[in-house]
Amino acid sequence: MNSSPSPLNSSRFEGCTLTGALSVLTEVRDAVCIIHGPAGCAHHNFSLLHATLLASDRFEIPRLLSTNLTENDIIFGGEEALEATIARALSLSPAPASIFVLSTCIVETIGDDTEAVCAKPRSVPVIAVPTAGFLGGVFDTGIKNALLSVASLAGPGKGKPGLSANLIGEKNLEYDVDENAAEIARLIGRLGITINLRFVRGLSTHDLARLGSATVNILREPALQAVGEDLQERFGTPFVDSFPTGLSGTCRFLEDVGRACGIDASGAIADERAYQEEMLERFRDMAGSQVSFQTAHPMLGADPVAETVCAECARALDLTVAPDGVFVPFPYPSPVGTAGLRRMLHGWRILIRG
Repeated sequence: MNSSPSPLNSSRFEGCTLTGALSVLTEVRDAVCIIHGPAGCAHHNFSLLHATLLASDRFEIPRLLSTNLTENDIIFGGEEALEATIARALSLSPAPASIFVLSTCIVETIGDDTEAVCAKPRSVPVIAVPTAGFLGGVFDTGIKNALLSVASLAGPGKGKPGLSANLIGEKNLEYDVDENAAEIARLIGRLGITINLRFVRGLSTHDLARLGSATVNILREPALQAVGEDLQERFGTPFVDSFPTGLSGTCRFLEDVGRACGIDASGAIADERAYQEEMLERFRDMAGSQVSFQTAHPMLGADPVAETVCAECARALDLTVAPDGVFVPFPYPSPVGTAGLRRMLHGWRILIRG
């Protein structure tokens, strides 16, 4: 983690690398995740993930084990503890189809060769995932490293017939994660494209064989470009670098996906613009209202994407932006597609109408 005490340094609030990786890896349902480190690193992550699952009405228990390093292990090395925990994972019922071993700050400090331990022949793949954040990694680093590690298990196998897309790097801790995926499915459906794989959400190890068979990969956000490039190098799959945001941004998204798939998207864009106009008509009662937008998040700083989205919607609804207008906070993260804008505008109406 970045240790700068400055409140202007937003990376202080970007979370633990280990947590970011677990938000991805625990979505491989038949895998076990081993946290190689002290018990506390596993405890707080288990609590967070379990609470998030319950909030989404998912009554699953994250399959996490800890090597539970003691003071003796930290002095003399924790590789034996890791060996014993991998053996324990293999003995579980049901048996895991894959195992992910996540490093913590302490094992990186003492120099355990986690990769060498994981590389030994076993009945299922055991994958080392670098997740020690003390050298500068943050939550998003963990997501990226986890996606790249899971991709090592993938093959070009057969996917759905016809044109299809993989969703890459969904934010599994978001409340709207499934709603956002449904919106992407609706949008690309206008182009005759189906979802091949949500990489990684609710998958089995066997499902990963389909990763290389999609026509296009759609990244959740531009920060995952390295993952998109890695998958393009592995499988030759082009990628679109972000989920859509804003009215015009959603139409550009359709154009980008169409271009990547060799499809003329003009008809789909025209249909979506008509759909957006119909959506906006439902909120015309706010026309003429005065609003005041948040200029920056007090912890995360300025968000030019959110600013653009809000300004565009204000123009479309004939709202006046004025210092003494009704305060409307910028959404975080920015709403996805037209459906996300509809949910955002419902919130605006509540604020404006009191």
